[in-house]
Amino acid sequence: MLSVENWAEIRRLRRAEGMPIKAIARVMGCSKNTVKSALASDEPPQYRRSPRGSVVDAVEPRIRELLASWPDMPATVIAERIGWSRSVRVLRDRVAELRPVYRPPDPASRTSYGAGEVGQCDFWFPDIEVPVGFGQTRTATRLPVLVMVCGYSRWLSAVLVPSRSAEDLFAGWWQLLGRLDAVPRMLVWDGEAAVGRRRGKATVLTGDAHAFRGTLGAKVHICAPADPEAKGLVERANGYLETSFLPGRSFASPADFNTQLDGWLALANNRVKRVLGCAPAARVDADRAAMLALPPVAPTTGWRSSLRLPRDHYVRFDSNDYSVHPAVIGRRVELIAGLDRLQVFCDGRLVADHDRCWARHQSIHDPAHVDAARALRAEHVARPRPVEPEVQMRRLSDYDTALGLDTDLNSDTDGRVA
Repeated sequence: MLSVENWAEIRRLRRAEGMPIKAIARVMGCSKNTVKSALASDEPPQYRRSPRGSVVDAVEPRIRELLASWPDMPATVIAERIGWSRSVRVLRDRVAELRPVYRPPDPASRTSYGAGEVGQCDFWFPDIEVPVGFGQTRTATRLPVLVMVCGYSRWLSAVLVPSRSAEDLFAGWWQLLGRLDAVPRMLVWDGEAAVGRRRGKATVLTGDAHAFRGTLGAKVHICAPADPEAKGLVERANGYLETSFLPGRSFASPADFNTQLDGWLALANNRVKRVLGCAPAARVDADRAAMLALPPVAPTTGWRSSLRLPRDHYVRFDSNDYSVHPAVIGRRVELIAGLDRLQVFCDGRLVADHDRCWARHQSIHDPAHVDAARALRAEHVARPRPVEPEVQMRRLSDYDTALGLDTDLNSDTDGRVA
């Protein structure tokens, strides 16, 4: 068989050098008929083996009959119906080849979003370990990163929050919407417990989610289970964070994580995306213009509780104790905690302000509170105690006389009582 190299050289000698067929045959050491065949062929020569057939050919008509009636019948069931006794792998390959002919076509539609239409939300759990102070660290399961992607502009925003609880989730969600400076008309989630779940074909939201979306004036949609395509934008964004932001980075604290994440997002949102033909930053203004405006009154987010301050002037939050100014001991105070800070108010006056601690089972002290407690304790000790009044001592016989008892029976008693 003529090799591809000789075929190419024969054609070159004829077309470029203009050599006659007889001369080419002499130079190449082959017959004139071989030269003529090479010049007549527009494709390089290749070896083609004639098909030998398969053991499945004999039962293919029966396979076609079954697939015509049941296009999704498994290959194992088909083997049972036709009495197949050979390797099921050969049969499975032929069934996979024939099945698309009988299965009705199911084309996938390309999803497109209008400006301001949708924002997809999800949690991403980076596989890292972050120090949180006091010699403690947090790993992936306790490092939820709230991620949101706008459908039209592909604008990406994210923030690390302390927990997946409703208080922290809605505080982080409101922070992302504040950065966007607008509210997508529909916000999509994937069955997050603090937001809601899917019951049949209906979305069932929690009370906190209804209160939050009512303030925003937006719709919240919960995707059906096992339907990742419904929020594919944020799923791909999670993968993008995993492969582009995370590698090669180390973090000193949760605050350091968010600082590095904000810097990376500023770069990522200015990178050109092939599907858009531009960067998200070039389309986000049009996206914002079609979204809802932020509500004039911010929704209530974060942790809130009210209690009477005990004598030790500490309040407990998320397993940690935070000091409060001891001047308000015994009075009712209000605790308000967000993603970064914990504050305590008494009659509208700030009496404690701490960074929120991500470690557990710690006591957080404000030096001013400690000094004030020491001064109040010293003042209390130095304060003169009131003198107890003297109590008159009376004879027991005086009580007998007052009660009209016989004093002779008690003549031998000369006791006194206070």
